[in-house]
Amino acid sequence: MAYTSIKVSVITLGYFFMLFVTFTSILNPIFASKICEFPAIFNLGDSNSDTGTLSAAFTPPNSPYGDTYFHMPSGRFSDGRLIIDFVAKSFDLPFLSAYLNSLGTSYTHGANFASARGTIRFPSPIIPANGGYSPFYLDVQYQQFLQFKERSQIIRKQGGKFAKLMPEEEYFREALYTFDIGHNDIGDGIFSNMSIEEVKASVPDIVNTFSIYVKNIYELGGRSFWIHGTGPIGCLAYVLTAFPSAEKDSAGCAKQYNEVARYFNYKLKEAVSQLRKDLPLAALTFVDLYPVKYSLFSEPKKYGFELPLIVCCGYGGKYNYSDAALCGETITVNNTKMVVGSCDNPSVRVNWDGSHYTDAANKFVFDRISTGEFSDPPIPLSMACRRNALLSL
Repeated sequence: MAYTSIKVSVITLGYFFMLFVTFTSILNPIFASKICEFPAIFNLGDSNSDTGTLSAAFTPPNSPYGDTYFHMPSGRFSDGRLIIDFVAKSFDLPFLSAYLNSLGTSYTHGANFASARGTIRFPSPIIPANGGYSPFYLDVQYQQFLQFKERSQIIRKQGGKFAKLMPEEEYFREALYTFDIGHNDIGDGIFSNMSIEEVKASVPDIVNTFSIYVKNIYELGGRSFWIHGTGPIGCLAYVLTAFPSAEKDSAGCAKQYNEVARYFNYKLKEAVSQLRKDLPLAALTFVDLYPVKYSLFSEPKKYGFELPLIVCCGYGGKYNYSDAALCGETITVNNTKMVVGSCDNPSVRVNWDGSHYTDAANKFVFDRISTGEFSDPPIPLSMACRRNALLSL
């Protein structure tokens, strides 16, 4: 009888363990999922993820852009890598080549359609302090993606030496689609002399427009989406310099502009939640960059940074920034020509050129967001191919 009792107890314990694993797997998609293996990444966005689009189309940024990591200008608006570069390397994929690159370019493992100064909606003709907006707004990026998807497969079927530079057909279905855009849509409103309330009122339409393109890519077969919110625009020197009288918070950032950024993220998160219902086969992850980036301005010493509001590569003014003396430009000071250069140690600085982040800051942000701590659902980047099990029941 004692043996039977022990046997029943063991069976019962095993049964409950199986129930626990099953139940946990349903509630927690991370517990049940394997690591994703994306063969390619396709990215759409603005300068936060542009690896060479604006540079290929127009005048490329000069040194010291790229000097920290690439030791030369790389088409990126930073001294080194961007978050999208760290995303690619985390999957052992090469850095993404910009779609507009024409020389020595491989697209085997994806392509980048992001453009510096890019917007979700067609931008206004207003030319603000940051030099205007890109003609490669989201609709153009999407049209370029359509062309790339079709033409890349024509090249593969033709064979020859260029075929191996194109992604395989199934990669478009298995790829990770990343988005980092919206920052300039907020800037478009701010620099168009709209009131804060008017800028906020424009956000729902901006976000709704964004959703259209996610749906379009889904209809083309895309299934895994990693969508970034925007950062604290009110902490960036180009905004602080343009609006010196704006009310500041304890970190020295302009409150009202950060409020708009937070509102944009709130509406974007709502939109992604709706997209999960509309696109049942998609794995959609919203990533809130705001708290991670804001921590660099509010607690820089805690993370090994200093002078977060002061531009590393700039010249003049309270924040070492002036739109008349931008990073890498040649200016005349006291009848002497000089190049606007980098600070001595970019590795401890946050703001690179007034509107973009340093290589070190981008790595910090990637390391934090890749864990899933700031994601909805809380899925790490390595599992971004997995749908939230609760939503798929």
